[in-house]
Amino acid sequence: MSELLEQLSQSVSTAHSVEELTRPLLEMLEAVTGLESTYLTAIDEAQGVQHVLYARNSSAMQIPEGLVVPWNDTLCKRALEEGRTFTDNVPACWGDSQAARGLGIRTYASQPVRVGNGALYGTLCAASTHARPRTPEAERILTLFAYLIGQQVEREQLIHKLLAANEQLAAVAATDQLTGLPNRRALMEALERMLAQGRRRQMGVQIAFIDLDGFKAINDTHGHEVGDRFLVAVAQRLRGVLRAEDLAARLGGDEFVVISLSAHAGDALHTAQDALSLRIAQATQGRFDLPGASLDYAGASVGAVTMAPDQTCRAEDALRVADQMMYQVKRARRQAQDALAQARGGLPTRR
Repeated sequence: MSELLEQLSQSVSTAHSVEELTRPLLEMLEAVTGLESTYLTAIDEAQGVQHVLYARNSSAMQIPEGLVVPWNDTLCKRALEEGRTFTDNVPACWGDSQAARGLGIRTYASQPVRVGNGALYGTLCAASTHARPRTPEAERILTLFAYLIGQQVEREQLIHKLLAANEQLAAVAATDQLTGLPNRRALMEALERMLAQGRRRQMGVQIAFIDLDGFKAINDTHGHEVGDRFLVAVAQRLRGVLRAEDLAARLGGDEFVVISLSAHAGDALHTAQDALSLRIAQATQGRFDLPGASLDYAGASVGAVTMAPDQTCRAEDALRVADQMMYQVKRARRQAQDALAQARGGLPTRR
C-alpha cells in the first residue's frame, strides 16, 4: 500500500492534464483490482453516446481508445441507474447486453466521474473476462480515483473558460464597437509589427489615412443615428476592397486607416500607393441607402504614404505623416470645389 500511495502522490502532483493524471491511475487500478481492462469514459447525454477516452488493456480483452458506443446500451448506464458499482457475474445481472457478451465481460466495476456541480462527466471502469472477488480496498481506490479525475476535469474546464474569457476581453479591447473594425489600439500595434516586418523583409509599408468629408453635416442634417449607420456602411465598403495583406481600422470619429505591406520599389511604389488611395476613395463614393436616409456621397479624403524599409520610425510618426498627406488632399479637393463654385457664380465651399 505504501508503494501505491507513493505512486499516487507522484501522479497527482505532476499531472497537468486529465490524460497525464488518468493513465497512471488506470495502471494502479489494474494492479489493485486484478482486472484486465481499466478505462475512463466521457458521456454525451445530449447526443446519447459514450466515448472511451483512455484505456489500459493487459490481457486478451481489449477496450479500444476512441470507441464510441450508444449510451443506453452500456453497462455503465445500467450500473449507474441501479447503483451497482461491482459485479462478478455480468451475465446474471445484464445478460441481454450485447456489448458485454461481445467482449466476454464477467467482472465489472465502475464509478461515475462528476465535476464540482455534480454534473456527470463520465465513468471510471474496470472489467475482466474472469471472475474476480470484490474487495473493500479496490472499491475505495476506484471511488478515490474517480474523484481525483473529476477534480482535474473541473480544473481544466475552468482554465478553458478563463482562457476563452480572456480571449473575448482581448478581442473587445481591440475592436471598435460600432463598426467591428480594429480600433486605434489594435491599429497601432499592427502598424508597429508591420513596420518591423517591412524592415526585416525589405518591404515598404503603405498607410492610407481616410477622413470622411462632410460627416458633421450628415450628423447635423439627419441625426447621429444616421451618422453611425453611415460609419458602419463605410466600414463595410472598406472591408469589401481590402486585399489579403491589408488591414483596415477605425481611428476614431470619422477617421479610418488602411495599412498594407508593399513589395514594390521605385516608380512602381508610387503607382501602388496611388492605386491604394484611389481604391479606397472610390469605395467611399456613391449612394448610401441607410435606414432613415439615402445619401449621395462624394467620397472621403484619402492621404496615402509609403514608409520605406530604411526609414526607422514609430507607428505614431508614420501615422502622422499619412495624416498630413490626407490634409493636403483635403485642401486640394476644397480648393477645386471652391474654384468650381466660383466659376458657376456660387459661394466657396466651407467644410
